[in-house]
Amino acid sequence: MRFDIITIFPDFFTGIFGHGVMKRAMTNGLIEAHTHDLRSFTHDRHRTVDDRPFGGGEGMVLKPEPLMDAVESLGIAPKPERDPARESVVLLSAQGSRFTQPVARELSRLERVVFLCGRYEGVDERVNELACDRELSIGDYVLSGGELGAAVIIDAVMRLIPGVLGNQDSSAYESFGDGDEHFPAPGGGSGATPRATHGSGGLLDYPHYTRPPEFRGMAVPEVLAGGDHAAIRKWRRERALEKTFRNRPDLLEKAALSKQDKAFLDKLK
Repeated sequence: MRFDIITIFPDFFTGIFGHGVMKRAMTNGLIEAHTHDLRSFTHDRHRTVDDRPFGGGEGMVLKPEPLMDAVESLGIAPKPERDPARESVVLLSAQGSRFTQPVARELSRLERVVFLCGRYEGVDERVNELACDRELSIGDYVLSGGELGAAVIIDAVMRLIPGVLGNQDSSAYESFGDGDEHFPAPGGGSGATPRATHGSGGLLDYPHYTRPPEFRGMAVPEVLAGGDHAAIRKWRRERALEKTFRNRPDLLEKAALSKQDKAFLDKLK
């Protein structure tokens, strides 16, 4: 999969691409990530990328000419001819729809994604209409530019690509993941992995523990060391429900909940 990032700060991504899972994925040829300096597509000696907004107001707006030239230089199909199952152009903006795990899954199925990193007061809207397939925001707050948003989205999307993670289940059994219907039944079938957890079904992940078994007077929950997969599975599900109830109750409205889940939540309320 290929990512292209159009930005006025291409060096911003040097450290991000040079570490951890992202570096390994690039080294192994599973992903490509390329930055493109927006100022390289200007045609004046001052390399001007912004101008004052029509109608007045604070700040500056990124001009349409260099942005459109940058997108068109990448060889991606024009918007009317673009295959949405293969490639997409994304504008990073505080006005965009919220980036979520389902959106990350959608993007991970594509061959190529181009990111336009907004700056200042934003991007001339004609660029959005002429070139972009979607406008995304990583949260309900305002950043100085789209570079951080692009980095976050690339990381979230990349880890869903087969082969990027050492164990692909690492991206399945976690917060915002799929429900049980997407996984083999616990212990069922030849070669099926015995499961001590549920698919999250849109919930937050359950708490995790590792060695030592006791740390500063706090012991690992006894059930996790007992080897009873059914008991562990029940405990983890309840802790995931509890954490979601406390930290993100809004997720419960769309989560895949069983009768047992609902009964447990009723106790918490």
